[in-house]
Amino acid sequence: MSARPAVLSWSSGKDSTLALHLARQDQGLQIVALFSTFNAEAGRVAIHGTRRAIARAQAKALGLPLIEVDLPASCPNSAYEARVGAAIRSLQEEGVEDWVFGDIFLGDIRAYREAQLAPLGLCAHFPIWGRETGALAQEMLAAGIEAHIATLDPRHLPVETCGSAFDQDFLAALPEGVDPCGERGEFHTIAVDGPGFAHRLDLERGETVLRDGFAYTDFMLVPG
Repeated sequence: MSARPAVLSWSSGKDSTLALHLARQDQGLQIVALFSTFNAEAGRVAIHGTRRAIARAQAKALGLPLIEVDLPASCPNSAYEARVGAAIRSLQEEGVEDWVFGDIFLGDIRAYREAQLAPLGLCAHFPIWGRETGALAQEMLAAGIEAHIATLDPRHLPVETCGSAFDQDFLAALPEGVDPCGERGEFHTIAVDGPGFAHRLDLERGETVLRDGFAYTDFMLVPG
């Protein structure tokens, strides 16, 4: 049986990187593209705040096209579903029937994704679902995933932590109750290297700002 073409929902961070790595080992799937939503006004990956140029560089290093869906800065759910739904249907017409996500344990998020795809007869896959996040964080590091903290919730982590490397020191210093993978939204990352990357991305760290209750560290792609 030939592998089914699949698209992976690309957040630009560590979870997506590991999910892609595992999905590429699934002989039943062939990842044909990455899929990201962007804040149209800022030109950044939604939630993570990753610059569009970096997301494109990640996709290029991974040898995959990046499908970009722009969303308004203040995006009601109806607008999100309309734009993402149109993209999903377009890909379905091209033969894509499977979608891969990097979610770990938030059941409401998984249910929402499955509800989006099921009416179209599409199948959702969750390669890292249900994994114990402490062990999963260690697996990410062991796999060679290199990432930096791109945004965090100051209610859970010190602002000065934003921009630091996602590494053993970071994990060891996490306050009690903070998920090691940030699955509850405590922090999000930006990947610069990992399995499948043809080369490491060279990023320059910029300033850290507070916006809408979250801390964001700007990273820029170093021309080369």
